Amino acid sequence: MKSNILLFIGGLGGWEILLLLLPAVLWIWALIDLLQSRFTESINKLIWALVIIFVPFLGPVLYLTIGRRQKVPS
Repeated sequence: MKSNILLFIGGLGGWEILLLLLPAVLWIWALIDLLQSRFTESINKLIWALVIIFVPFLGPVLYLTIGRRQKVPS
């Protein structure tokens, strides 16, 4: 019985919870990576921060695929 309660918290199943958590995890991952990175131009960092914050789901995906290439190599 307890396993059913954990799978259906608030009427949501396992897949629904995963679909809700995936964008949040991508958003946090992109922001942390952005904040720890250096760019050739500081304006690029600001632009990517705005894109990540204000463009839901697509912003973090774009940063993780395109923006990471613009970083200064360590």
